[in-house]
Amino acid sequence: MTTGASHVLKKRLLLGITGGIAAYKAAELARLLTQGGIDVQVVMTQSACRFVGPVTFQSLTGNPVYSDLWETNAAQNMAHINLSRTVDMILVAPASADFIAGLAHGLADSLLATLCLARDCSLMIAPAMNRQMWENPATQRNLTMLRLDGIKIIGPASGEQACGEIGIGRMVEASVLAETVQAAFQTSSSLESKNVLVTAGPTFEAIDAVRGITNKSSGKMGYAIAQAAVEANAKVTLVSGPTCLAPPAVDKLIHVVSADDMLHAVQAEISETDIFISVAAVADYRVAKISSRKIKKSDKKFSVELIPNPDILLAVASLPRPPFCVGFAAETEDLEKNAEMKRRKKNLPLLVANLAQDAIGSDESELILLDDTGKHVLPKASKTEQARLLIKHISLLYKR
Repeated sequence: MTTGASHVLKKRLLLGITGGIAAYKAAELARLLTQGGIDVQVVMTQSACRFVGPVTFQSLTGNPVYSDLWETNAAQNMAHINLSRTVDMILVAPASADFIAGLAHGLADSLLATLCLARDCSLMIAPAMNRQMWENPATQRNLTMLRLDGIKIIGPASGEQACGEIGIGRMVEASVLAETVQAAFQTSSSLESKNVLVTAGPTFEAIDAVRGITNKSSGKMGYAIAQAAVEANAKVTLVSGPTCLAPPAVDKLIHVVSADDMLHAVQAEISETDIFISVAAVADYRVAKISSRKIKKSDKKFSVELIPNPDILLAVASLPRPPFCVGFAAETEDLEKNAEMKRRKKNLPLLVANLAQDAIGSDESELILLDDTGKHVLPKASKTEQARLLIKHISLLYKR
């Protein structure tokens, strides 16, 4: 028994590493998790050991590293049972296409695969592979099976790959994975099994081949809300306009440019959506006629005709059977009055309002939540914290 300050038990994570060049990222992940106060037990496949030596992870975590199913030093030679019984979560990062296929079909051909089958805790995987392997129908079938089994899939991200190609398949960055694990240990599963669709960032409406109309939205609030929904165990799709942000570990990420692009992306996903959170700062107008060439500068006045863009939130909220819709209103004056008018016009169960001059580009924000029960003020705080409070409020309203 301890005395004095209360003793808080460390969370224990089994970090599984499979063969692939992304295994080098797992070293940074192990370091971040350990620094975050998590007791990390590493288990590697034999092929993973060809990319990064086990001694690296032993040094980073302070725990022995296991890789052999027939480890003779394990208690009663039952490492495949004991290791899975003493952890709160298993994360496989990177998870190769081969490992994913075996996991989907219940194969136990390695210590790590056996641990995943013999577990009684949650399991998350972070896929990493060549873009064509990721897009292969067999891989996608296997991933569908894993999702149905309740396994959380984090990523992958898009970008340059080790083979020199560019596309989806990169393992999500270590910092994002570490944050996701920490959040999973700290938050409830308030939106478990719910499909949440979030729009974020600005849109860009072309004038000619090089110019366009956009706004100052950074996308920070939308990305924070998507992350908070992930933490609440929702299945999250993020439709994002152009931003410079690293995306959270959502189930599906769709990049768009214009308001019309965003509308089509939302329409393609909305039939499977339980909760739609429209955070994106969609341009209200677009150019009536876009020039395919760069318009040359001259001393004469230049004007363009603007026509209204589609109202994505209104289109979704007006469906015969709409999902639970959450809107955002960034105003420069008469905040509550203008926001409530918008909520009633679009018949929204919840609208989130803030002052544009205070929120745009900032890491902090004060939010006013307007719903059928009245006004709820979230005092100024980081957008990450505000997003978590908002998701909690959405969950309560949705369950009603």
